[in-house]
Order: sequence, then C-alpha cells, then structure tokens
Amino acid sequence: MTEELPATPETLASAEETLASAEEEPIKQRKNGLYPGVSDELAENMKSGWADTELHGLAPVAQAEHTARRRAALSARFPGERLVIPAGNLKTRSNDTEYAFRASVEYTYLTGDQTEDGVLVLEPTADGHRATVYLLPRSDRENGEFWLSGQGELWVGRRHSLTEAEQLYGIPASDVRELPERLREATGPVRVVRGHDGGIETALTDKVTAERDEELRVFLSEARLVKDAYEVGELQKAVDSTVRGFEDVVKVLDKAEATSERYVEGTFFLRARVEGNDVGYGTIAAAGPHACTLHWVRNDGPVRSGDLLLLDAGVETHSLYTADVTRTLPVNGAYSDIQRKIYDAVYEAQEAGIAAVRPGAKYRDFHDAAQRVLTAKLVEWGLVEGPVERVLELGLQRRWTLHGTGHMLGLDVHDCAAARTETYVDGTLEPGMVLTVEPGLYFQADDLTVPAEYRGIGVRIEDDILVTEDGNRNLSAGLPRRSDEVEAWMARLKG
Repeated sequence: MTEELPATPETLASAEETLASAEEEPIKQRKNGLYPGVSDELAENMKSGWADTELHGLAPVAQAEHTARRRAALSARFPGERLVIPAGNLKTRSNDTEYAFRASVEYTYLTGDQTEDGVLVLEPTADGHRATVYLLPRSDRENGEFWLSGQGELWVGRRHSLTEAEQLYGIPASDVRELPERLREATGPVRVVRGHDGGIETALTDKVTAERDEELRVFLSEARLVKDAYEVGELQKAVDSTVRGFEDVVKVLDKAEATSERYVEGTFFLRARVEGNDVGYGTIAAAGPHACTLHWVRNDGPVRSGDLLLLDAGVETHSLYTADVTRTLPVNGAYSDIQRKIYDAVYEAQEAGIAAVRPGAKYRDFHDAAQRVLTAKLVEWGLVEGPVERVLELGLQRRWTLHGTGHMLGLDVHDCAAARTETYVDGTLEPGMVLTVEPGLYFQADDLTVPAEYRGIGVRIEDDILVTEDGNRNLSAGLPRRSDEVEAWMARLKG
C-alpha cells in the first residue's frame, strides 16, 4: 500500500479542513501550511487539464422502489419527528489503515446506498416526511483536496456527485459536511440510530434520548422480519454463490490437507469476492475436533484424511444480503461408521426442524422439533438417562447440542436482532420470512461422559429456509444433505 505524500502530519488534514482553508488562503500561503513541499507551479498545474467525468442519465438502483416503500412505512410510524439514520464511518484497523467499509443495515435498507459517512435524514412535513441523503460530494479540483487529502479521489477512488446520487437512489442529496450544524440548529423531536456515527450523535447530544432512539432501532429491525421479493431474490443469489463456493472447497481438499484450514477459508473467500461483495461473516473452516468449537474462525489447524470438516460459510451479495450454510464433510470423501451415525442423527433432526417451518407455526417450533430428535438419539445411545421428556425439561441434551437451531437471515447473518421477543422468538412465522435451520451435535475431545469413539466429532447441517404461503422452500437445496448423497457429490467433484 502506498503512503500519502507529503508524509507529514499536516498533510493528513481532514477534507473539511482542506476545503475551509482553500476558501481563505491562496496557494502560496498554503505551501508551508497544509501542503508543505508543494510548489506553486505544481499546485496550479494540478488544478486544470481534467476532463468532465459527470455521469448522466443513470438508472435507479434495483432497491429504489423498495426503499421508497420502506421509508414511507418508517414515516408513518414516527409522524412529526426528525429521523436520522447514519451509514457509519471507516474504522481503523491499525495505525493509518482502515477495515473495508460496510454500511449499517438500517441505512442500506432505507436507501440502497453503501457510502461511508452517508446519513439519511427524514424531515417532518405536514403530510409525512421529506427524505434527504447526505453524502460527501466529489473531490474539488480547485483546492487540491482530490490529490492531497486522505479522502481525495486519487487516493480512495471516484465517488458519485450529489446529482448522480439523486438519480441512483431517488432521494434528494446534500453535502454531509453541512449536516452537523443543521442538526445542532434543528428543533422538535429527533431520533437517531446509534452506534454508527459518533459525530452525528454528538451533534444531537441534547436532542435525543436512548429510550426513544432504541424504539427507532427496534422498528427498523422488525421491519426486516418479512422479506420482499427483491430481498428473497438477493438471498437466493447469495445462496447460489455459496453452493459454488462449497463445490470449490471440495475440489481442493487435497491442497488443504497439505496446508491447513486456511486453504479452505481462502478458497471460499475467492468465490465470495468474485461473485459478491465479501463473505457475510467470518468463515468457520473447522476440521477434526475444531468442529466442536461453535465459532472456530482461527482456521489455522490441520485438515486430515479420516476427519470431518465442518464448513460454515456464506457469500454476501453486492447488495449486502448474505447466505449462511453449513455442511460437515468427510475429508477423504467417506464417513466412518461412527461419523455416519452422528451425521445421520443430525440430518434426521434437521428434517424435523425444516418440516416445522410453515406459516402460522410458532417460531420456536422448528427448534423444539429438532431438539426432540437429537434428545431421543442421545437417550437411545445411552449418553443421557431418559425419558426424553425429562431430558428436555431439564435441558440435559444441551451438553451436546449447545445452541439454538436457527435465526433470521438477511442483511445481517443474524438478522433482525433488535426485534422484540414477542415479535421474533415468541412470534409466529409468516410468508416471506427467511431463517436458518441448523441443528448440531458436538462431542468435545475431552468429554469423558461419552465413549472415546465419539470424542472430537462435531456435526452441524444448516440450510436457509424461506417461509412460503403453503409451507417452505429450501433456498440451499442445491447442496446435498443426506450422508450418501454427500459422498456421491464429493466423488463427482473430485473426479
């Protein structure tokens, strides 16, 4: 990575400082101020000779018609109040480097934009709200910001002009640098989605309360419980890419054996970056006993023939919707007898869980159905004393099942997390909801309560399920689940 030039603290001034100084000081004065080492001649030269690159007649983004409807619902819920939804800012990774930016789900859900520092503001009007998206305009070629500032376009790439943004998102656009002062001067009730933009929150310090802001966050979380047709299409796209990513992994398991779990992670990541924006969450590439660690993301262990590989991974689309799929694969292509026994039990539990997903069912039903099957297996194998009802009542099966059987899926891998209990885990399934069904059994390597042959085996099977009008549809049905089908699929891919 190149380092900004000139390499002095003064040169790393913010874009706001750069533009403000440009209006007040001539180039000659700035030579030894904001821009030390820049000659008058070079500064003048960099001002001119640039083609007009404004884009015209841009088509709206695919989300535009849906985001307008979502904003209307938000407006109806909070009449007469100013609503502020930030995209968020870049986060420092180390020193002067940042993590790749990902916009807040609330902002993306309501605008279709993914630009850092963006802010959506809904201003109350007599008949609803007027929406404005506040963004950083294109770099100014007159004052040197475009090549000397860390936010300049020659450093971070071209951004859309405000006019272009209006065409893309169907929302009037303004300069985000003007927003903090406007918010400080604003009167009337205000709500902000917290946790994304400290500067915006500071500007609203005396105008908002945590309780009222939480109501806004909860509403936007619950609004995403039921997906529209666009969202379902994006989730299917994410799943389809994920299926191809799993196929990629199977084809290179011999190379993973020669290296580590990171070969698995890297192989899947390539598919995610080629076909999507990124992975939707840290890939779990857990071989052998690492499969018993639910969120194993170090991915630095060996991949050995005879062990199982638990791969939990999902591609995130360019629109930021993510898949979340898990398969537990025999590294050498064939399950041992004990591996098959445990795998088939989890498969049976998942079948029961998926069958319980239908409109009108309680959200908890699919978890209860899967847990009952797993509990019955544990009793049958003599690992816990029955009857099944007793074990379930005391939760004794959780020593080996550990986690819930699923969650909502969407712009977040654990979507709608701020929704109220009564509308989510105590709620009822509706057509358009998308959730995971992912039972598992995990026998820790040091668990002396189970026979030695069980120890170090972890199995999870996870699919992404759409609730339909008459039942459900498995969006990830492109990946085999039954043990014999998994073996046949792997044999075909390995040639």
